[in-house]
Amino acid sequence: MREFDVIVVGAGVVGPAVAVGFARQGKKVLLLERDLREPDRIVGELLQPGGVKALESLGLRKCLDGIDAIDVQGYEVFYNGDRVNIPYPVCDEDTGKRALGRSFHHGKFVMNLRKAAAETEGVTLMEATVRQMITNPHTGDVLGVKCTEKDGRERHYFAPLTVCSDGISSKFRKDYSYNTPEVKSHFAGLVLHNLTLPAPNHGNVVIGTKHQPILIYQIGQNDTRILCDIAGPVPSNGTGALKEHLRTKVKPHLPKEVQQAFEDALNSDQRIRTMPSQYMPGTMPQTPGLVLLGDAFNMRHPLTGGGMTVGLTDAVLLTNLLDSKNDVDLFNWDTVSPELQVFFMKRKNVGSVVNVLSVALYSLFAGANEELKILQRGCFRYFQLGGECINGPVSLLSGLLYRPAVLFYHFFSVAFYALYINALDNGLLKLPLSIYQVFTTLWTACVVFLPFLWEEAKWY
Repeated sequence: MREFDVIVVGAGVVGPAVAVGFARQGKKVLLLERDLREPDRIVGELLQPGGVKALESLGLRKCLDGIDAIDVQGYEVFYNGDRVNIPYPVCDEDTGKRALGRSFHHGKFVMNLRKAAAETEGVTLMEATVRQMITNPHTGDVLGVKCTEKDGRERHYFAPLTVCSDGISSKFRKDYSYNTPEVKSHFAGLVLHNLTLPAPNHGNVVIGTKHQPILIYQIGQNDTRILCDIAGPVPSNGTGALKEHLRTKVKPHLPKEVQQAFEDALNSDQRIRTMPSQYMPGTMPQTPGLVLLGDAFNMRHPLTGGGMTVGLTDAVLLTNLLDSKNDVDLFNWDTVSPELQVFFMKRKNVGSVVNVLSVALYSLFAGANEELKILQRGCFRYFQLGGECINGPVSLLSGLLYRPAVLFYHFFSVAFYALYINALDNGLLKLPLSIYQVFTTLWTACVVFLPFLWEEAKWY
């Protein structure tokens, strides 16, 4: 059979979810992946509560079972030796139960998703490399894909809708999106073994004025991931410069409980993995017959661990909107296009919040100038106030609160509270300096926050 209702390119996290969502509506779906071996990546390991909720709505919650996944209860933030706990929000007012995220080995999770997709009636999972989109020579509409199967044979497959979810290094993004990824920094990653974290079952975030952000979280009972941000060019791994950078620039700032395990990992034969941290806003689908999804469509800084949550939430929204129950006929693009416009606008409630929060927090925590240091200190002290000062931000971060206005409120609340703290620290004798810093710091806050908010708010 060469004809399907939907073709999905890429079987990472988002691809299988989309395939299952469409197949459960009775559609015939072809899911293509160039390499069905277990992937080995250093991100895509922490799923926020909003992502768990999206999995449940797709009937894929079971994919978190049997992979040594860890319950994540929230975050523990370390700042220049101090620390503050930021638990996930209450999800059941009657019992007081709080939401939970999950962390795991990325490859094991992906293999479970692929297995679930392959077992879903209507889904055909195939190992094949998509070479190009088949298009109408007159209109440019996408009609299907040309691919090379594992046995080397070339095949053409056709469908009225092709969903391209082939990841951060998307082969087709440049042809069908006018946005390009912007590299913000790089993460260097290691796995630490047999370590008890300062805050188990939490994302441990280490920030400070003398180093780049560090993220530490469990991915199994005996495995802990550490991601170390590197600004600027990455030191050479081959010459040992990267290892020396981690030993001298990162290790001294880690919590004491982590330092020995970190040193052991550096001394082992484990390869230090690196990857770019990228940002790219999504754009309105323009080409009939094709939709970009996941990291092929939209990326944010991985510091806040929101990528899978955004991608899975998008998968739920897209499949629901394109259900035939909504009078959508995939063979009639005039019925599909309005739903894609609705998708693009509705997804902003989740996507824009998580995306802006990720790049804004990274810009804040990685900044080296005096104004950013004022905002860093103010942000940490804001969290220390507790109550809504942590509940609001973490509700946004977790993908459970879909209100960009709340993000705007808390960001500038942090900015003004930072100015208040700065004035107290400066004292009366430095009042003129404090007044000057009101203007420079507010300007810096606007430069950090507003451009990303504008990019995410654009309707096109």
